[in-house]
Amino acid sequence: MATYRFVTVDVFTDRRFGGNPLAVFPDASGLTDADMQSLAAEFNLSETTFVLPPANPANTARVRIFNRTAEMPFAGHPNVGTGWVLAGMGRDRGGVLRFEEIAGLVEVKVEDNNVTIAAPQPLSLGAEMPVDLLSGCIGITPDEVVVTSHRPVMASVGNSFVVAEVTPDALARVVPDIARFREAVAAYPALGPRRLPLYLYAHAGRSVDRISLRARMFSPLSGTVEDAATGSAATPLAALLLSLTDERKRHYDIVQGVEMGRPSLLLASAHRAADGIRATVGGGCVPVLKGEVSL
Repeated sequence: MATYRFVTVDVFTDRRFGGNPLAVFPDASGLTDADMQSLAAEFNLSETTFVLPPANPANTARVRIFNRTAEMPFAGHPNVGTGWVLAGMGRDRGGVLRFEEIAGLVEVKVEDNNVTIAAPQPLSLGAEMPVDLLSGCIGITPDEVVVTSHRPVMASVGNSFVVAEVTPDALARVVPDIARFREAVAAYPALGPRRLPLYLYAHAGRSVDRISLRARMFSPLSGTVEDAATGSAATPLAALLLSLTDERKRHYDIVQGVEMGRPSLLLASAHRAADGIRATVGGGCVPVLKGEVSL
């Protein structure tokens, strides 16, 4: 019987029991795909990560990310949290780690207690989701979906979400209707037959160099009724909003998880690059638990 160590951390926060919890297995060598999926389901968090030796020794690790029901090509808070854990073990090189993932190579930078990741792909956009279909899933009226800048649209920088702006009042009142989600995924199959993550945001102000947003994310068909902090959605949002301007770069403070009692702060940015619009997201981490599992 083999024993595997794990730790849990709260991500995108500076206080324990805030942010988004994550379980990390720093050495998952020997675990099968089925083991990883079972462990992720057992932890019952939005994601669990498993660290393996890299295919290319120039990189830090191969990182596999599982939610409760499936493996994910890329995700935000799992990379931030895993980077923080491995850096604490001395596995960074001058504050930099490079993770091999299904979506591509993810660069992680660690400075003090702040971890920033670069999304592995430039912004790509897919099919728009009808306003009435989206509003029905989340219990608001169609006129509370704001379409002056963009319509609800599939956006990705490595992991796809439907991104939609709603009014601030509607954002506070959103309640996901799982039956409507099941109906909607048949009418809007762009993200697959069992996945329909909706990332909703509202504007909350602007300073000289930063834009403040409030956000919520719902993905009940993959087991996450609501997520406390979603870095892989914050990054395409940042990139999408930049794409609607002629600016070279923008910075965003995104607050999420408030309604869940797990307030999170995601520091996102987007910039124009040679291959398109690229995005980063970062934040703090706090250790919570450590233990081991024997299989």
